[in-house]
Amino acid sequence: MTSNILADAYAHCATIASNHYENFPVASRLLPARIRPAVTVIYAFARRADDFADEGDLSREQRLARLDEYRHRLQQLQRGESFDDPIFVALQDVITHHHLPVEPLHRLLQAFAQDVEKTRYADFGELMDYCRCSANPIGELLLHLNDAASERNIGYSNAICTALQLINFLQDMHQDYQENNRIYIPRDEMQRFGVSEQHIASRKTDFAMQGLMRQQIERARRLLESGAPLGLLLSGRFGLEIRLVIAGGGRILKHLHDNSQAAFARPRLTPRDKLAMLAQAALPRMLGRRRGPGKSGCGI
Repeated sequence: MTSNILADAYAHCATIASNHYENFPVASRLLPARIRPAVTVIYAFARRADDFADEGDLSREQRLARLDEYRHRLQQLQRGESFDDPIFVALQDVITHHHLPVEPLHRLLQAFAQDVEKTRYADFGELMDYCRCSANPIGELLLHLNDAASERNIGYSNAICTALQLINFLQDMHQDYQENNRIYIPRDEMQRFGVSEQHIASRKTDFAMQGLMRQQIERARRLLESGAPLGLLLSGRFGLEIRLVIAGGGRILKHLHDNSQAAFARPRLTPRDKLAMLAQAALPRMLGRRRGPGKSGCGI
């Protein structure tokens, strides 16, 4: 393979990443420079596969077929076969040079296929199984890229990634329902609070909906905080990036909590939020001492 082909493949992945807005930045400049291209490639793979599940007018069978094709290509990659798809050209290079496991990428594809076939979750256990495939693999791969994938660190990372996934579900409740007929709030918890699907369809924020939201926010906050020690265990730019992501999740939870009477208003991070995130990420121990007992490190 020529250096030009590989450079073009990485540039293709960078274009995919740059064309999508996320509250949590992709390949942030805070990440160590040596892993930014790899993060961009992993994101491009995930983004394209996610589009197979969500975008366009494909039938259920066509969506699953495209995801199966990606699964087959991952198997080819593991056998060392070559590709003409720029995403897989770059991905093969990333996996080879960083000695990454391929299993987390297979779990991502499993989550996208599940999005095609499953639109409701009976309880939180089912939702956690989904997050294990849809969210946790990204954190695991980042740890591997930074040679920090110990069992302890992966446990903290899984808590953070699952919390961020739950936060996204809360931000996008109406959009997920309207665009893809999906509800990522456990059905048994909706029933317990007296919330029906009509609440989500009509963006109804009554006392029942507010109670359900408070419970969902609190659970996400606990998960986020349970993984927060990872940001202190990791040094340098990567540790700073992890703390910044945790702080960003906390700020979004704060907006959701403070705007409980508008449960379907999607929070946006303001310049003031970003300054608070930077302070929390740069001075975590000092701010923790000031906060005192009983106060959340996530800003709630």
